[in-house]
Amino acid sequence: MTARPVPLRALTWPFLGALLLAALVLYALAFDQGALAAPVTTAMAEDGGVLHEFFHDARHLLGVPCH
Repeated sequence: MTARPVPLRALTWPFLGALLLAALVLYALAFDQGALAAPVTTAMAEDGGVLHEFFHDARHLLGVPCH
């Protein structure tokens, strides 16, 4: 078996998709403040906001200032 080179044009859409996904993850971790998760979970309102506190502490561990 011989390896065939992949044309750069074939990698354009996968690269742009990965870049968009990375930007969304960065936004959700660094800037969102829980608004994306609020419609799909009630753990932020119930039980003292355990899910909110978990992600809040994780943001601090990543070095993201939030207050």
